[in-house]
Amino acid sequence: MGNRRFDAIQVQTLASPQMLTNRLKRLEADGMIERHAYSDRPVRYEYRLTAKGEAFSSVLLALRSWGETWCKEPEEGLAVRQIHKACGQEVGLGTVCEGCGAPFTVEDVSGELSEAFARERADRSAAGQAAQTR
Repeated sequence: MGNRRFDAIQVQTLASPQMLTNRLKRLEADGMIERHAYSDRPVRYEYRLTAKGEAFSSVLLALRSWGETWCKEPEEGLAVRQIHKACGQEVGLGTVCEGCGAPFTVEDVSGELSEAFARERADRSAAGQAAQTR
């Protein structure tokens, strides 16, 4: 969802700073992500997927499909519609685009948030910014 910086990840996941630090360190040690400095003073990092992390995307797509199928009420829509960049169609919940039939990875799609999810993310970001100014 485009969150690469600690503060943004923390706000969106609601993880404590200690929990998030530990998990990011573990992902880095496992070779799933790499830290890249984006600021020298103070030193601040963003986190990017490695090739190993990108290869894990099929697992995330499977988890997304399972969650959308089994962890929601039937009347709830998708939280994020994944649009295939190649054909412009919604890919659905599998790993093959329902629009054009081509296999895809997370790099081949862009996410469109549902109105409810966009509002929830905005509320979390606003609450995180308010907490930082206190």
